[in-house]
Amino acid sequence: MNVLELQRRRSRLMAAIGPEGVAIVFGNTEIPRNGDTHYPFRQDSDFFYLTAFNEPSAVLVLAPFHEKGETAMFVNPRDPSIEQWTGYRLGPERASEALGVDAAFPIQELDTEILEFLTGRNAVHALWNANTKLDARIPEWLHNLKKKRRETPEDLINLASSLHELRLIKTEIEQAQMQQAADISAEAMICAMQICEPGMFEWQLDAEIQSVYLRSGAKTPAYPIIVGSGENACIMHYIENSRKMTEQDLVLIDAGCELDHYAADITRTFPVSGQYSDAQRTIYELVLDAQTHAIAEASVGNRFRDPHNKSRQVLTEGLIDLGILDSTIDEALEQNLDRRFLVHSCSHWLGLDVHDVGRTMHNGKPRRLEPGMVLTVEPGIYIPNNEMMHDVDEHWRGIGVRIEDDVLITAEGNQVLSSKAPKSPDVIEALMND
Repeated sequence: MNVLELQRRRSRLMAAIGPEGVAIVFGNTEIPRNGDTHYPFRQDSDFFYLTAFNEPSAVLVLAPFHEKGETAMFVNPRDPSIEQWTGYRLGPERASEALGVDAAFPIQELDTEILEFLTGRNAVHALWNANTKLDARIPEWLHNLKKKRRETPEDLINLASSLHELRLIKTEIEQAQMQQAADISAEAMICAMQICEPGMFEWQLDAEIQSVYLRSGAKTPAYPIIVGSGENACIMHYIENSRKMTEQDLVLIDAGCELDHYAADITRTFPVSGQYSDAQRTIYELVLDAQTHAIAEASVGNRFRDPHNKSRQVLTEGLIDLGILDSTIDEALEQNLDRRFLVHSCSHWLGLDVHDVGRTMHNGKPRRLEPGMVLTVEPGIYIPNNEMMHDVDEHWRGIGVRIEDDVLITAEGNQVLSSKAPKSPDVIEALMND
């Protein structure tokens, strides 16, 4: 990560908290898996955004104009005997230069040094409730400060509103990172299409996708990969990926890699046989048409909900035209009759988290889109073969289709970061039968 980029982020956050505030941001700690084994460490996204530091149990302090430095890190000290087991540590000796902070201390000195940064400040800004155990340390520090009869901050302010507004607008460096993540994820989707055939298990496509991620330098998926074939495509968060696929199935894959902590999130739905049935193609083309219209709504000045509202209208009209939904368009939208088939909203923010931070409402209204925002556009139709669909013609049942892309808002309109993943049904069929 570019150190100047990190310094700019921290400077913008300090401007938001004001010259008399102090911000405390905790990094993640390791989580035990079993015995003496831990889950793979993943840094807290807010902490990583400000530091790009990927070691556990670290703390960042931002104190504008403080004599010891405006930015300070508390990190684990270097210890060759421990590093022989767990890997190299940066240590406080190298943290200042590597991370671009003014001062760095061993984490063992936190309880003492933090009192110096808190003294004389009027407010403490922190990510309250992000980690209850760590949050509890702040009142303890304030109590100790009062016992020493020092000037103690009176206000406790949630840092999330300021920090998450910064994270919502991606810089050019972040946009480039997200483009790389989307490119890798698109390549993995293509490989899954190319190897897919009847008789394979869902987990084999999962394995192919993850192997592409690893070969491309993305060490982990951004979220549990969904490979849902047949009726499993109608389950929103199906992650068992255990079913044997048949020639009649569609398979819905929702998968994105995490590259340098930035997420991609792509969904494609394609025929296991390499050929859509008439019913499958009809539903697929309806979803694709809705997505095309929704992406067109993702532009500067439009509101966050506009892509959803447009896709909902197109999908509902299509379901009525096909006789799947027996209603007028006005009745369907007013009475939410479409909700049986359109289960989820069309969009969410994307960034360091797959469901990224940032308000979607402003002054009681969906917020307007701005350059640098990244959101998904993912309409879907789901017709499970169960009692909820008793009035739907049988040849539509068991079809689930979702198409999802990652969309960057630009001054000129938008850029589909995931455009390398095919979604035209003709192109998909040609790819699978090549």
